[in-house]
Amino acid sequence: MKRCSLFTALVMIILPAIASAQAPLTVDVAKISCDQFVSYKITDPRYIGAWFSGYYSAKRGVTVVDLQGLEVAYNKLRNYCVVNPTVTVMQAVEKLFEGGK
Repeated sequence: MKRCSLFTALVMIILPAIASAQAPLTVDVAKISCDQFVSYKITDPRYIGAWFSGYYSAKRGVTVVDLQGLEVAYNKLRNYCVVNPTVTVMQAVEKLFEGGK
């Protein structure tokens, strides 16, 4: 009987902690700051960088992924964001890569 009570108590303590630790399900990418980007406050910055690559590639109708170029672009964006933490990532991308053109 004690084991069941202990298990129930642990579940009641752990489940709310797990639920509150989950990341948001949706994010407005236009509002992500460079500080949030480089400090992993939203997610792994490589995911965000990949999203931007796909977003601007789609706008240009490009369906090929240059993996080496993606890595170079990510590093360039990360370095810019370290120096400019208050700029949004979208502004940084547009400045660095001329809006993906």
